[in-house]
Amino acid sequence: MKRLKKALVVGGLIVMSTFLFAFKSDFFEVAKQMEIYTTLFKELNLYYIDEINPAALTEKAINEMLEDLDPYTKYYDEQGVEEVKINSSGEYSGIGAESRYYDNKLVIAEVYEGYSAEEEGIKVGDEIIKIDDIYVADYNSDQITTLLKGTAGTLVKLVVQRNDEKLNFNVKREKIIVDPVPHFQMITDDIGYIAFDRFNNKASSSVKSAFVDLKEQGMTKLILDVRGNPGGLLNEAIEITNFFVPKNEVVVSTKAKLKKWSEVYKTKYEPIDLEIPIVVLINERSASASEIVAGSLQDLDRAVILGERSFGKGLVQRYRNLTYGTKLKLTISKYYTPSGRNIQELDYTHRDGEDVPKFSEEKRNAFKTKNGRTVYDGGGISPDVWVKKEELSASTKALLRSDAIFNFASSYYYDHESIASPDSFVFKDSEYEAFIDFLKEGETNFKTNSEKKFERAFELSEKENLSNGIEKPYMALSKALEDQKVQELNTNKERIKEMLSDEIINRYYFKKGEYQNHIEFSPYIKEAVSVLQDQDRYRSILMNEKN
Repeated sequence: MKRLKKALVVGGLIVMSTFLFAFKSDFFEVAKQMEIYTTLFKELNLYYIDEINPAALTEKAINEMLEDLDPYTKYYDEQGVEEVKINSSGEYSGIGAESRYYDNKLVIAEVYEGYSAEEEGIKVGDEIIKIDDIYVADYNSDQITTLLKGTAGTLVKLVVQRNDEKLNFNVKREKIIVDPVPHFQMITDDIGYIAFDRFNNKASSSVKSAFVDLKEQGMTKLILDVRGNPGGLLNEAIEITNFFVPKNEVVVSTKAKLKKWSEVYKTKYEPIDLEIPIVVLINERSASASEIVAGSLQDLDRAVILGERSFGKGLVQRYRNLTYGTKLKLTISKYYTPSGRNIQELDYTHRDGEDVPKFSEEKRNAFKTKNGRTVYDGGGISPDVWVKKEELSASTKALLRSDAIFNFASSYYYDHESIASPDSFVFKDSEYEAFIDFLKEGETNFKTNSEKKFERAFELSEKENLSNGIEKPYMALSKALEDQKVQELNTNKERIKEMLSDEIINRYYFKKGEYQNHIEFSPYIKEAVSVLQDQDRYRSILMNEKN
C-alpha cells in the first residue's frame, strides 16, 4: 500500500502540475502526462488486490504535492469551500461556538457572547461526545464540526462531557455574525482604541463604525491594534488604509507571473480623517493584510508603528475553481508597499525539504518613506517604536503547541466561581506555581521534541528486545528531561502568565474581556499612549527627526 500511495503521489504531481504550469508546456506534453495518470489510476482500480478509495488517495496525492510549495497554496474539497465562504463573509448559521480538536477530542474552544450556545450554558472546555445521532469518536475528523452548522431555527442535540459529568443540550441554530472588531473603547479623555482580529468582508465597515462612535465620544488620537491578526481580504486592507490617506494614493501593488494579475491598488474614496494621530500595534503574529495596513501607513508616514517585527507574509493568493465544486487557492503574486518593498520573510522558492531560508538572514534592502525615513524589505514590518520581548525558549514553544494552557484554564474556571473584573484581573505568581504543578502531574500533551524522540528510541529498543536493564536509567533520564523542560519555562514566565491570563479571562468575560485587560496592563498599549500624549515625539518619529 505504501508503494501504491507513492505512485498516486507521483500521479497527483503530474495532473496538478498541468493545471499550475500548463502555460510552460505544449499541448502534447500536457495531454501525455494526463493520459499517463488516467491509465495508471485505471489499472490500479481494476487490478490492485485490495479495494482502493480513489477520492481519498487522490486528495492525499494533491496535498502531498502542495506541501512542496508554500503553505498558502491549498486544495479545498466541497466542504472546505464552504468553510472558505464562511471565513470570508463572517456570517453563517450555527450555535455560536467554535470547536476544535485538542488531544484527539472535539472540544468547545470559544463561546460567542449573546448567542444560543452561551444562553444554553455550554462552556469552553466541554468535550462534544455526540452531535444528534452521530458519535464524534466514530469520525475523529474536523469535518464532523460541520454538523453544528445548519439552517437557522433548527435544533441540534449535543451530548458533552464536562469533568466527570455527561450533559445534554438542545441548542437552536441561528445566524452568527463574526465581528472582526471584538472591542473598542476610549482609553483616556482623548485617546481611542480599536482592536480588530481578521479581515473578513465586514472589517472595514466595522472599523469605520467603531471610529465614528469613538469620535463622537471625543477621540482626537487613535490606537489601532492588529496584533495577532492573520490577515484576510486584500480589498478590506485597502479600504481601512483609505480611511486615513487621501484619494488616489497607492496602498499596495502586486507583481505576478501573469501580467494581468500584476496590479496597482489605489485608494478610491475620500478619507474620513487625514489629521488624527495614529499608532498601529503589531507583533510577530500580525500578517498579510495586517502588514499591508501597517506597511502602507508607515511608508506614507501616516502612523507610528509600534511593537515587534511582524510575521512577514508578502504573498498574495487567489482562488481558482476546479471541477465538482472544489477549489485551489494558490500564490499568484508578491505584494509591495508604497515605497516598493516586499516584506516576505520565508523564501519558499529555495526551500530544501523542511528547511526554508529567510530573506532577513540575507542583506535587507533599504527603501524610503514619503518623508525620507529608511525602511527595509524582507522579514516583515519593523516597528518605528520597539516593545522588546524575550525570545521564546524551546520548552515554551512546545508548551504553546500543546493543550496545557487551555486545559489549565478549564480546571481554573471550575475551581473559581468568579474572578476580578477584566480591568483588574492579574494572574498571580502563586497561580503560576500551581500551573507548573499541573504540568508536572502530566495531564497534558506537553512534550518537547527531545522528549518525543527519546520516547520513540526507548519504544524501538523494546520492539528490538534491547530494553532489558535500561528501563530504570531511561525513567531517570526522562524525569531529568521533564524537570529541565519545566525549569526552562521560567525564562518566559511573564509571557506565559499573559497567555494564561487571556485564556482564563475569556472563560468569564469572552474575547472582549481579554482586550479590556490588555488596555490596563499591556506594555504595548502603555507605550502607545505615551507616544500619543507626547505629540512632539510623535511628529519627530514621522519626520525622521532626533528626539
